[in-house]
Amino acid sequence: MRGKGLSACEGRPSQRHSLPAPEESVPPVACKLLHARLRAVRAWPLWELPRWLVAFICTVCAVYAAAVGLAAATARYSLHDGLLFGALLLCIAATVELTKRSGENAGVIKDVYAVWGLPLAILLPPVYALLAPIVQFTLTQWRIRRIPLHRRVFSAAAVGISFGAASLTFHLVARDLGHAVGGVGIHSSVWLIVVAGAATVQWAVNAMLVLPAIKASDPALRVRDMLLAREKVQNDVVELCVAVLVVLGMAISPLTIVFALPFVTLLQRSVRHTQLLNASRVDSKTGLLNAGTWEREAASEVARAVRTRTPLALVVIDVDHFKQVNDLHGHLAGDKALRAIAHTLRIFLREYDLAGRFGGEEFALLLPQTSAADARQIAERLRGHIAATPISVTDDPGADPLQVTVSIGVAALGVSWDRGTGSQLTDLLAGADNALYRAKNAGRNQVWMVTDTGTAGATSGQQGSLTS
Repeated sequence: MRGKGLSACEGRPSQRHSLPAPEESVPPVACKLLHARLRAVRAWPLWELPRWLVAFICTVCAVYAAAVGLAAATARYSLHDGLLFGALLLCIAATVELTKRSGENAGVIKDVYAVWGLPLAILLPPVYALLAPIVQFTLTQWRIRRIPLHRRVFSAAAVGISFGAASLTFHLVARDLGHAVGGVGIHSSVWLIVVAGAATVQWAVNAMLVLPAIKASDPALRVRDMLLAREKVQNDVVELCVAVLVVLGMAISPLTIVFALPFVTLLQRSVRHTQLLNASRVDSKTGLLNAGTWEREAASEVARAVRTRTPLALVVIDVDHFKQVNDLHGHLAGDKALRAIAHTLRIFLREYDLAGRFGGEEFALLLPQTSAADARQIAERLRGHIAATPISVTDDPGADPLQVTVSIGVAALGVSWDRGTGSQLTDLLAGADNALYRAKNAGRNQVWMVTDTGTAGATSGQQGSLTS
């Protein structure tokens, strides 16, 4: 016999003979719903991320929610501000619809929403700049592509905080300069400089917030490539300039928004065209150049080296027993091995070296301004680093890591390659393939080299030579 008490799920005293026995064990509907929601929360992909990243995302979202609440409580609202906010939201919605036609790729996406976000930050109280990203990313999730919700929420929080910082910066500086927000009340040049400064603050804050998340998702990604690559900087500068001009025009007359929309559409198409062009050049698994792009750019580099009589070397890398890796550990493990090797190549190579994925498990490197001896040393360092680097293929920290080795063939440009027939790259590839074939036959995990003298040798503790 049970004593009287409050059941955790039933929420009422248990009484003897009050209900039939079968119904006593059935929890109420509310308890079932609560358990289902808790299970759904536990299943969020967010919890699969590293703990520090989860804490970082939650902190950014909490700061954003607090900023929205504070700005909403202290803002002064007017019909004019509401109408301008609605007009800019319509422009954001139109931009989302235009993006829907071309789709949204995975990874970091460059967009032009800052052209509409900056006027919100400059011409309206900060609360509007904070709220706009909620609308933007809700429409993006609904109309373009569904991704894990925590990514959209974090993106909205990061963008909202960055535009909130830009708005706060502008309003504080403009107030100190005696400027009435909503129009160009001080000298136009000074006003434009202040607006550009606020836009720069927005860019910097946004980069600072999203960089840890992006770096965690792709540790091989270099910060310089993401923020300071020439093409990336050019796109950011163009977007900033257009945004400043739109702000200036709207400060003079809100009707400017009608004339700005076509220009923003063209800018968006230009940015998306650049993204698609870059995507067509890159191998999706490794982030290196794909075979076609590598061959085109390598042919130009070889022709330049022959014309200027400068040294150049070509390296072909093949993963040893790669089929066994896929058969024993699965294709996902094989993909991780390929990405790990690509990461090693990025570490050791210079900016002007060309690295590409040339086949299933084969990579090709072109090393301008590199002698045969230097190319051999570089290849040996690559081989040794790859052989000594464990590759984690599962999320289980106790699982044994994967170890892979590579065989490498090196061919160096020499006087015998200069035949004026346009086949120098083909000859170099043939020579490197020949050296790679000898490295495989000699026991793998070796570097062999061929030069115009027709000799090659093996490294990694074994010695040998061949006549090509």
